Amino acid sequence: MNFHEGEILYINKPYGMTSFGALAYVRTRLSRRLHVKRLKTGHAGTLDPLATGVLILCTGKATKKIESLQLASKEYTATLQLGATTASYDREHPVNMTYPTSHITQELIERALTKFVGEIEQVPPEFSACSVGGDRAYKLARRGEKVELKPKVLQIDEIELTHFDAEAMQMSIRVVCGKGTYIRALARDIGQELGSGAYLTALCRTRLGDVRIEDCLSLDEFPAWLDRNCPEESVPFGSES
Repeated sequence: MNFHEGEILYINKPYGMTSFGALAYVRTRLSRRLHVKRLKTGHAGTLDPLATGVLILCTGKATKKIESLQLASKEYTATLQLGATTASYDREHPVNMTYPTSHITQELIERALTKFVGEIEQVPPEFSACSVGGDRAYKLARRGEKVELKPKVLQIDEIELTHFDAEAMQMSIRVVCGKGTYIRALARDIGQELGSGAYLTALCRTRLGDVRIEDCLSLDEFPAWLDRNCPEESVPFGSES
């Protein structure tokens, strides 16, 4: 493989790691193998640290494809806890409010989900990488500063309820959507539509364009994959800079 000319790698990002952290892990090992200081590498679409799933990495000249890859349709599976909210709309922060749930039924949920299909407006989470006056929104939010984000128009093609546990008040969904969709914000909005609250307890990107999670390498598998596809003896020392 020619990582300088450009390769596209499919990684299953682990829970608790940032997308940049996964990229840095791969880039460090590729750079060492190729005997270069820093191989040009980028990723197509950020995943939250508490999310898992498809992360596409591009090397060398293939980084020019990142923008087009980000425009591809995405599929997620998510689990929501109903009856409560957190500041980040996921488990990164503790519960800050609780709400009644006795009125919530599967039928109510299925009706509510239909309102989120198609072209919708969504206000991004305060704890996000959106730019606010030159700063990242999450940095302002972590400093306790008020963050006001404008709604963005986005496309949701499908939402399917895949499981509902009425006793635990947890629901799972499958979402097919376009660029810019925050599933955490979708959880918030679903909770509001149900007359309650909701936050994410699990999130996985199962597809990005034609790439499915089954096509992806775990970071644990990457060193052996690198040995097979770019053995040390095939790389002339100092051949690239």
